[in-house]
Order: sequence, then C-alpha cells, then structure tokens
Amino acid sequence: MDRFTWIVTTSLYLADLTIRLGFSVRVIMRKRSPSVSFAWLSVILLIPFGGAILYLLFGENRVGDRRANRLIKNRPFIREWSEALQNTPEIDWSRINPECVPIDRQIRTTTGIPTMPDNRLELLDRAELFFERLCADVRAARTSCFLEFYILNQGGLVDRLITALIEAAGRGVTCRVLLDAIGAKEFLQSPAAARLRTAGVQLLAALPAGLIRALFVRIDLRNHRKIAVIDGEIAYTGSQNLVDPRYFKQEEGVGEWVDAMVRVTGPVVELFTATFMNDWLLETDCRLAEYSGRTDIHPVPPAGKALVQLAPSGPGYGEDTIHNLLLTTLYAARRELILTTPYFVPDNAILAALKSAAQRGVEVTVIVPEKNDSRLVHYASRARYETLTRAGVHIATFAGGLLHTKTITVDGDFCLFGSVNLDMRSFWLNFEMTLFVYDRAFTARVRDLQQDYLRRCIPRDLESFQNRPLRERLMENIALLVGPLL
Repeated sequence: MDRFTWIVTTSLYLADLTIRLGFSVRVIMRKRSPSVSFAWLSVILLIPFGGAILYLLFGENRVGDRRANRLIKNRPFIREWSEALQNTPEIDWSRINPECVPIDRQIRTTTGIPTMPDNRLELLDRAELFFERLCADVRAARTSCFLEFYILNQGGLVDRLITALIEAAGRGVTCRVLLDAIGAKEFLQSPAAARLRTAGVQLLAALPAGLIRALFVRIDLRNHRKIAVIDGEIAYTGSQNLVDPRYFKQEEGVGEWVDAMVRVTGPVVELFTATFMNDWLLETDCRLAEYSGRTDIHPVPPAGKALVQLAPSGPGYGEDTIHNLLLTTLYAARRELILTTPYFVPDNAILAALKSAAQRGVEVTVIVPEKNDSRLVHYASRARYETLTRAGVHIATFAGGLLHTKTITVDGDFCLFGSVNLDMRSFWLNFEMTLFVYDRAFTARVRDLQQDYLRRCIPRDLESFQNRPLRERLMENIALLVGPLL
C-alpha cells in the first residue's frame, strides 16, 4: 500500500469513527425513549457515514429556526387567548364518566385549551356524505372558507369542491387552502392549483421541503391535520383527506380508503378557526396578534349539548402531548376499549397500556386494515399481534378496503376522533388534530360505526398468529427493529 492510499484510508476510518461516536453521544444525550435511542444507535453504528446522514435528515424534530421563532412569538398570544376562553359556562361533569375530568385537566395544563360546552356533532361515515355536506357549506359561505389538509388529489368528488371554492372566491368570500408540501406535492404543481390561485383562492404549501431545506429542517415532519372551517361557524375534522376513494391510490391493491369525518357547530368551532389561522400565519411569517386580514375568530353560539375539547399536537405544542393523552385514555377504560387505526406501530408504553387494560378485564378490540399501503408498517404491526392476543386483546383485520379512520371509544361514554395514528410519527412528528368528545350520544354513533367495521373484519385468534410462516415472522421482527423510527 503506497503512502497516499494509507493516508486516505486512515483519514476515512478516523472520520467515520469520529462521526459515529459523536452522533452516538448526541443520541444518548437527547434522552428519548430507549427504543428510539437504540434504533438510531443501530443505524448510526451499522451504516458507515450513511447512518449519520440519515440521522441528520430524520433523527430530530428540527422545524427550522425561522419557524421555531414564529412558534415562540405566537405562543404568548395563543396562551392569553386560551385563558380568556376559561370564562365559558360552568360544566356539569356529574353526568359524564368521572375519568373525563382528569383528561380535561391534562389537556388544559399542556395546551391551555378548555372543554367547550353546547356543541352539535354530525358523524359523516362516507366520503360521499362528507363532500356533499362540505360543498353545500362552501356554496352557502358568506365570509370565509378555510381548508387545511395533508393531501388533495383531483378527480370525482374533489373536482366539485374545487369548483365550489372558485365560485365562493368569485362572490367575495375569503378562501384559503393550506396543503402539506409533500402530501399534496403533485396537486400544488398542477394546472388546477393555478386555476384556484387565478380565481382568488389563497393557496399555500405547509412545511416546504427540498434538498437544500433538508440540511436545516426535518423534511418528514409533516402537517397531517384535516380541518375545514366555514364562516368561523362550521368545522370539519377527522381522517378524510381531500380525495375521492374511487380515484385515490387504486394502484396500491388495498381497495378504497375508508374514512370518517365529523361536522361540528357550536362554541368549539372558534378553536378550530384559531388553530387554522395559527398554522396559516406560520407559513406567512406573520404573528396572529398583528394580523389585520380576515380571521373569522369569534365566539359561536350554542348549537347542541356535547362537551368537546380540541387537542392539537405537534412540534411547539408540548413534548409528548398526544402520546401522554392517549396513555391516560387507555388507562381510563374500565369495561370496553375499541380502537381503529390504519397504522398500528405502538411503542412499549402504548403496548403496555393495551395489555394492562385487557388483563384487568377490559374488553379491548383493535381494528386495523387487512392490507396496508406500507409494507413496512404492515409487518411491524403484525409483529405485535401475538403478544397482544396472548394478553387478551382482540385483533380484527378489516377486509373492506384500507380502513383509515382513527377512533377510540372508552366504555361507551366518551371518544377520541381525529387524525392521529397509533405510530411514532403521529405521536412525536406530525402536526395532528384530535377531538376529545365527552358525550354518550355521539360516542354511541362512533361505536356503531366501529361495530359496522367489525362486521366486515376477518376473525383472528391466537392460533392464526402462531401458525404464520417463518418467513413472515422474520419479516415482522426485522420491521420491528425500525418500528420506533416509523
């Protein structure tokens, strides 16, 4: 070996060793959950140079200095505004499951957002029904239409909504559409997007991504919320993206996506509007307290009897907020716990909470899709089924398409409804929205929907999981190794 080759080889070896040790120390000092830390240590130590690059791109929740500064600037105003909402009428918790009170307190403590009384909720369990109601509200809008979604995909029902927005903008309604830069990348570059802008619809990309930006921010940190607010008086949220299931990802071979949304009227809509405006202004480098344009943030009169608490989550909303709220919810169950989720990759804490519930006599049912659009998630999920089934948890696999609805019902008394999946990405990375609904009537409707899903499920038992082929077990265990990073 000549001297030059020796110098180059030695330099590369020392550089790689220094990088691995340096990033390993950084991972350890971040004090995250052991499973996440060990997963990243494995990536860094096993992949020369590449492991460090992957960690730089995806290892930390970097939202960028400018965005972080805007979050910090808006936080005092949001906190002050949230405190003003505390003057809502006194809530009678005596008719509600007593476990709801500590959940309410936990959300108030972590986000400052109180439970709002006197709301009406309409469950929309089909895409056709959701778009029919939303298009009607957009066509009847007087002042504003605010939409914030992860994906917008043209075709079918979505084209009707685009037409309704263009018509609304034409009659002077303020129309704003905020779409995730990666989730809606194709649409944002399409002629239809240009047509919306030309018509006067304000269209923005949330969390812009690119090769250069990847050096400074984490590009897989996404805005996963699904929110629509009309005139500051009507709101929608849930799991449905702006897609027609008949046209969306049909090449994946998983069938049509199955979702549910809720149409909300009443005082809690004010919180939806404020959440949208905060997200919108984050992309325009403007503070909510200084903004002079139309916001439509105003008190909304009573419309029903439901108690509803909004729990937005994501970077800037408090570390582990939604994860800890989910744990509190799972441990609150005394009789029955039903969960639906498309992406089921629980960490050890969620796994322990589900097993604990089943072991103390709670009837626990987890409904997941039989087929998933992510092979990695598919195998990582199945790796947990046998353990959960042994503990008494019922696993049901939905065979009627890709079940994308995210719901939790507890004892038939209260429920969670929104965009949060039971995976690490929703827990710690994405901007999400969850409704905590302390109302037996609406919870009963959600539970009926869950039961309808169950009727379309393939029965699963411990024996079916024990008898799966060795190849399947190997793939599941490999996927489980990177589960904390999914």
